[in-house]
Amino acid sequence: MSMEEMLTSANQDGPLAAALTQLDDAADLISLDDSVHQKLRKPKRIITVSIPTAMDDGSFKVFTGYRAQHNMDRGPCKGGIRYHPDVTLNEVIALAMWMTWKCAVVNIPYGGAKGGVICSPKDMSQGELERMTRRFTTELVEVIGPEKDIPAPDVYTNAQIMAWIMDTYSMQKGYSVPAVVTGKPISLGGSLGREAATGRGCVFTIREAMKRLNIDATSSTFVVQGYGNVGAWAARLLEPLGPKMIAASDSRGGCYSADGIPVQELIAHKAETGSVVGFPGTDAVTNEELLELDCDVLIPAALENSINEDNAGQIKASIIAEGANGPTTPAGQEILNDRGIFVIPDILANAGGVTVSYFEWVQGLQSYFWSEAEVNKQLEDIMVRAFDRVYCEHEERNCDMRAAAMAVAVGRVAEAVHMRGIYP
Repeated sequence: MSMEEMLTSANQDGPLAAALTQLDDAADLISLDDSVHQKLRKPKRIITVSIPTAMDDGSFKVFTGYRAQHNMDRGPCKGGIRYHPDVTLNEVIALAMWMTWKCAVVNIPYGGAKGGVICSPKDMSQGELERMTRRFTTELVEVIGPEKDIPAPDVYTNAQIMAWIMDTYSMQKGYSVPAVVTGKPISLGGSLGREAATGRGCVFTIREAMKRLNIDATSSTFVVQGYGNVGAWAARLLEPLGPKMIAASDSRGGCYSADGIPVQELIAHKAETGSVVGFPGTDAVTNEELLELDCDVLIPAALENSINEDNAGQIKASIIAEGANGPTTPAGQEILNDRGIFVIPDILANAGGVTVSYFEWVQGLQSYFWSEAEVNKQLEDIMVRAFDRVYCEHEERNCDMRAAAMAVAVGRVAEAVHMRGIYP
């Protein structure tokens, strides 16, 4: 299938269809030149590789891996690698496109990329994951690098996997290249503050939104769908500002209490039992029911398409802060707009992670590292500045925050395309 066929045949409810719709809407909003629009609808490069891997039982299994590089006009590509059985190339392209806008909306000098391997990491041993990761890296060694494309953790990947990628790439080059990935262990050049960065950035945007909407934080409530790294950190950092968490969920289900759930105690419960389900003093709630609870702030921090035309009409939150990538479909967004629900879009709400990844890359290139306080202060400055810029666009154009964020982001990328021109 050609790239054009892939883009035109994208599932109408899938992430690529949503990403293209958002781009098309932004192009209309800012009267984007058609030639630039068509360039931005297509990824710059798509890599599909086979990953033969020795399994622990002596057999070999051939996994399929992808890397999509959407745009490089503002700088090298940046984006995570996910390990998941449901990874598809269309999804990877969509996520790469969203990364381009995410980097542009917070005005850091990157384009977007994304990678994935179709696998079931929960069913694989540490040795199998390492061998698969190292072979995958070897297949990508010519197209990644500090000046080209800098991977990072994503769904079911972590600092250890980044360490294997960094080591494999460095062995191919013959010297250590810490800036080839971000999200590394601190001992290999990782940045302080990186683990909490996505959740922290999300909280900065929630705080700013509550100010604009005149919501009293000390008497407000919030709900988290997806109590993983992003959701749990967002909860941990939002609670001290005053809001009370009344529900949280993970892939196994959720828990609810109108009286509030102590964030840190729920983190400890999940660490001990593997899930938030069954937390003492709470009622069971499904992931679907959780989205429709009466609250001030809803943080969808799970996978794509959680909020759609089937449930958007029942959501009662005043603010939705998208901790996950693509949790709201275009049809769902229209319903939320009609109901006056304020959505902080993913490319803004969860941009804290890529922002601190940028800090890590800068620190690695300079071999000079910052304190955690400095990282957090620089992150706050960038996130607040980005929120203010998008909110101004939202007011000036009388559009929702997603459209405003896309207008800012696409406009910045388009300006870079115009200034660079088309080579040759």
